[in-house]
Amino acid sequence: MEEARLKIFYRTLPHWELDGASYFITFNTWEKLELNSEARKIVLNSCLFFNNQRYKIFVFVVMTDHVHLLMQPLLKSENEYWSLSSIMSSIKGYSAKQIPKVMKHIGTVWQDERYDRIVRNEEEFQSYWQYIRQNPIEAGLSSTPEDYPYLWQTSE
Repeated sequence: MEEARLKIFYRTLPHWELDGASYFITFNTWEKLELNSEARKIVLNSCLFFNNQRYKIFVFVVMTDHVHLLMQPLLKSENEYWSLSSIMSSIKGYSAKQIPKVMKHIGTVWQDERYDRIVRNEEEFQSYWQYIRQNPIEAGLSSTPEDYPYLWQTSE
């Protein structure tokens, strides 16, 4: 078995990618644009579109002005994983084209940059999972995670 490769990219923030790793990712709307209900549904569907094909999502939430994901890129070929940049380009690119159809917004929808962190162990994984689930409650958008319509988690 080939050893996992660490790749480091720099934009405004550094981005570390490790073959086979899981990630906690946050991306924000441009200038705190507030997504309406229909727009959040578009983002939810955009995140799920390639789930279990290019990546595996464990849990994610679409908030009014940001998204949190806990996910793992899958193998693209025998020894290459889907890159975070290609995954994020797909999600953000498609949703950015669809959102103006349901909102009175012209222009940029998403910030270019994202925050991503390699999940180091099971304790950190569970901590991120609970953080994502509690996000709508902390923001006053729901009384329980299950009642928030823009939260999704795997049933496995």
